[in-house]
Amino acid sequence: MMNDKEFLNAVKDTRKARDYFLDQITFSIGPDRLLKMEKNCLENFNLFDVRDYDDYIKGHIPYATHIPFKQIEEQLEKFSKDKVNIIYCYSILCQRAKKAAYMLAEKGYPVIELVGGFKGWKKRDFEIIEDDVSDYPG
Repeated sequence: MMNDKEFLNAVKDTRKARDYFLDQITFSIGPDRLLKMEKNCLENFNLFDVRDYDDYIKGHIPYATHIPFKQIEEQLEKFSKDKVNIIYCYSILCQRAKKAAYMLAEKGYPVIELVGGFKGWKKRDFEIIEDDVSDYPG
């Protein structure tokens, strides 16, 4: 691990910084833009919630398909190579969406991450869907 001086020297590489931040902008989307895209071009992307089952049924973004993070490999057929796959998890602190996006990109799926996750969406008071728990087995 780098000490503080090594760290500060490493981050002085502005070319790497520029590339990193461009990638962040290109491969992530905020809740406001996602809401706009839901209204204007829903047919061009798929939205996936990779949180745990109990959290998904308590509330999720409209049009989101639930695929728990641990089941992504088993359910690859639900993702598209022809559309952009937008992935989200709990919050900006959750790494599941990043890990899922990495796994999908590695397999050739176009993918971006919803910045802020479900918490960021809900914080803006955008519509959420709450499922009736009695509709689900178990």
